[in-house]
Amino acid sequence: MKLPLPGQPVRGSTTGKPIMVLLDLLGRRQALRILWELRNGNLKFRPLQSASQTSPSVLNARLKELRAAKFVELTDMGYGLTESGRELSDHVVKLAVWAESWAAQD
Repeated sequence: MKLPLPGQPVRGSTTGKPIMVLLDLLGRRQALRILWELRNGNLKFRPLQSASQTSPSVLNARLKELRAAKFVELTDMGYGLTESGRELSDHVVKLAVWAESWAAQD
């Protein structure tokens, strides 16, 4: 699957609007889970694989995409979020809090 880029059509949208591109990328299998697992700090490949409960091939594919999108970087301490990735992660955490509130409604 090719990396979705703003300005180019993506699954479910021909507009290429940034929000649609982002939703396409984050909607890929395990992408959000990987970001979620990295929100508290860096992880090497095997611990990240275990935490995200994914296969090595899927993890490799998502890491390649998330690195190309500049949300994830590889350092000596393992994979971690870039500044942009941390900002996105903060929004995802807020969305998770909102989802809990929404789920608790009668």
